[in-house]
Amino acid sequence: MSDVLLPALAPGADLDGSVTVAGESVTFRDLGSWSRRCAANLRAAGVRRLAVLAEPTLETVVAVVGSLAAGVPVVPVPKDAGAHELAYMIGDSGVDAWVGPERSEAGGLLVLAPRDLLGTESDDDLPEPGGDEIAMILYTSGTTGAPKGVLLSRSAIAAGIDALAEAWGWTAADTLAHGLPLFHVHGLVVGCLGPLRVGSSLVHTGRPSPQAYADAAATMYFGVPTIWHRIAEDEESARRLGGARVLISGSAPLPVPVFERMRELTGQEMVERYGMTETLLTVANRIDRPRLPGHVGWPVAGVETRLRDEHGAVVPRDGQSVGRLEVRGPTLFSGYLGMPEETAKAYTPDGWFHTGDVATIDADGNHRIVGRESVDLIKSGGYRIGAGEIEAFLLGFPGVREVAVVGAPDEDLGQRIVAFVVPDEGRRPDPEELSQAVADELSVHKRPRDVVFVDSLPRNEMGKVQKKKLLG
Repeated sequence: MSDVLLPALAPGADLDGSVTVAGESVTFRDLGSWSRRCAANLRAAGVRRLAVLAEPTLETVVAVVGSLAAGVPVVPVPKDAGAHELAYMIGDSGVDAWVGPERSEAGGLLVLAPRDLLGTESDDDLPEPGGDEIAMILYTSGTTGAPKGVLLSRSAIAAGIDALAEAWGWTAADTLAHGLPLFHVHGLVVGCLGPLRVGSSLVHTGRPSPQAYADAAATMYFGVPTIWHRIAEDEESARRLGGARVLISGSAPLPVPVFERMRELTGQEMVERYGMTETLLTVANRIDRPRLPGHVGWPVAGVETRLRDEHGAVVPRDGQSVGRLEVRGPTLFSGYLGMPEETAKAYTPDGWFHTGDVATIDADGNHRIVGRESVDLIKSGGYRIGAGEIEAFLLGFPGVREVAVVGAPDEDLGQRIVAFVVPDEGRRPDPEELSQAVADELSVHKRPRDVVFVDSLPRNEMGKVQKKKLLG
């Protein structure tokens, strides 16, 4: 594909596409002109790094693509960022300008409103920055300490999008629809920049309701499992997605019952994929291969994966053995901002990135993500147990609406398996039956020792269950 990062916005691009965010639309032609005007103003103001409050608006898109056109690294800030988080991100990233409502935490920065970014006419053909230059600084969730600024280069973003376009048959003839946040890899890098690189139209629904997804009438849809669960419960909206070319789920495991229900209502086997901020999307199901529920597919073009145990030994690719997932390829980040030691620790001596996730790979190369090593790999009574396998089984048990399995400290076993269950309304399953079913169908050592009923599971904005909160 083109060396230009976003060819749909390049001068003279002959693409009949548009971007719509929460009902407000702009053509590629006009968005390209706006991005160049924005870039000219950023350069005139001497902006070196730009923070953008990433609300789901067209103004956010303009600020991001204008920064990319100017070669100015952009720091997307969650729209609900609190005072402490915002102050940390501004101070750590070294931004010198801010796009968004005035905040005391952004004091001392040049505050720009959308009208400031578009104030000067400019259709200059700006030189394309080099591929190794940093395009974005995305912050991790900070689950293991202070959030880290992940440096993503233009070439990594381009490689990631191109590989997904190949895997999913994604072309300029498509229309992508989603309602994801615009400060993550899923919603911003792939869900927003992806269409502007591939040339497909984009419809961001604003609020990701089932009806909004159905009304988008797109050929491709992105969503997190929470969104797909809600759509699966809205039969009318789900059936209206049956005409789409592909339905894609990510950011957390898709429950098997949701996969099966969506297949029943739409006739489609949903596509799951895997990635993280540091690697972009590295493993994905393909449009030209059957999809297995609970599996995320194969490495995308240019990416390699491997499994190792805690001693560095090779883990068999038998679809059962659990190992640490390590990856390498052109989509990987350029390092953590200002943290050379943390960057070095993230890699093996032979250059593979530690994802921190555990997985299985079958003989055909199909990957199944067990979860985070820190919370989803349970070591109980000498066994290494993947929480995801137990969760997938329990989700098929009558009366179980949601479930999260964790390992709680245990003096005898090391860790004991605990299942936190959200029951269906008026249909609470028997805890002993749940535990015994796991023992009978999976293995005795995988049975939950405790079943705890809860009203809901703690989740972040991307729908991932925050298991550490369950453990207190």
